[in-house]
Amino acid sequence: MSGIKAAITGIHSWTPDYVLTNAELETIMDTTDEWITTRTGIKERRLLKDSDKATSYLATKAVEGLLEKTGTKPEEVEFLILATATPDMLFPATANLVTGNLGMVNAGGYDISAACSGFLFALTTASKLIEAGMYKKIIVVGADKMSSIVDLSDRTTGIIFGDGAGAVLLEPSQDENGIIDCIMKSDGQGVKHLHQKAGGSLRPATAETVARNEHKIYQEGQVVFKFAVTRMADVAAEIMERNHLTADDIAFLAPHQANKRIIDATAARMGIGPEKVMLNIHKYGNTTNGTIPIVMHEYENRLKKGDNIILAAFGGGFTWGAIYLKWSYDPK
Repeated sequence: MSGIKAAITGIHSWTPDYVLTNAELETIMDTTDEWITTRTGIKERRLLKDSDKATSYLATKAVEGLLEKTGTKPEEVEFLILATATPDMLFPATANLVTGNLGMVNAGGYDISAACSGFLFALTTASKLIEAGMYKKIIVVGADKMSSIVDLSDRTTGIIFGDGAGAVLLEPSQDENGIIDCIMKSDGQGVKHLHQKAGGSLRPATAETVARNEHKIYQEGQVVFKFAVTRMADVAAEIMERNHLTADDIAFLAPHQANKRIIDATAARMGIGPEKVMLNIHKYGNTTNGTIPIVMHEYENRLKKGDNIILAAFGGGFTWGAIYLKWSYDPK
C-alpha cells in the first residue's frame, strides 16, 4: 500500500431553473401536496425542459463551475468518471461528451451505471486510482436528466424525480484527511422491483415498446422502500462499526435524497439527530446520481477540515453503499 489517500478538494453542483412544484403536479395527476409531502418529503423538483439538452449538459455545467471555483485548467484534469442512469446515448460515454465540451484534452473518462448508488461507486473507483498513484486530478460527476424517463401521469414515480448534477475534484491528500473506507454492495434479485423495461439489448426500442410506455421507470414502491430502509441504514451502521465511530464522532450524514422516511431511518440507525443530516430533498426531489454531490455542495460552508462524514445510498437493481471520509478543507 502506498499510504496515499484521495481527498475531495472542491465541489460544485448545477440544477435547471424550471421548478416543478407539488401544486403544478396536482393539475397533472391525481395527487395532492399533502400526499406527496407526507410520503416523500418532496415539495418541488427541477426539470431541464430543453428537449435538445440532456445529461451531458447538466454535467458540463456542474464541472464547468467546479473548474472555475478550484482554479483548475481543463487540460490539467487527468480522468473523469461520470455516474448516470440517463446517459445521452448508449455510446459514446456521457463522460466523453463532457470532456469534449470542456476541452479536457488530456483526460480519460467513462460512465458508471449503478442506479442511485452510482456516485458512490464512481467516487470509490476514482479514490482507488488516486491511491494507486496513477492520477492526481480526477473529477467525479453524478448527473441525471430523470425527467427523460419519468411518466408524469404515474403518481408512484412522477412525483419523486428531478434533474441535476454535482461534481467533485479528487486529489491526493496532503494530510490524514480524505476517503478512509468504502463499502459497495449489490443484489441482482432486486431488478424486478425497479428497472426500465425496454431500451437495452434485451428489448431494443420498437414502436410497440414505445406505445406501451416501457421506456419509463417501473417501480414497485412498497418493496423498494422496505429494501432501501434496511440496506441503506445497515451499510451506514456497518461502516461506522468497522471504523470504531460513534454518533458523537460524526459531523454529518450525506444521504441519497430518495425519500425523507428512508433518510430518517438511516439517521436513527446511526444514532444521530436531524441537525447532523444533510437534507434538501424538499427542493430537488430525487436527482438519482446527483443527490449526494448536490446536497454536499449546499452544505459545503458548514463543513470544517477533519469533519467525519458518512455518505450512504441505495439504488435500483439493487445497489447500495457507504463511504467514510474526513473532510479536507475549511469553508472558503
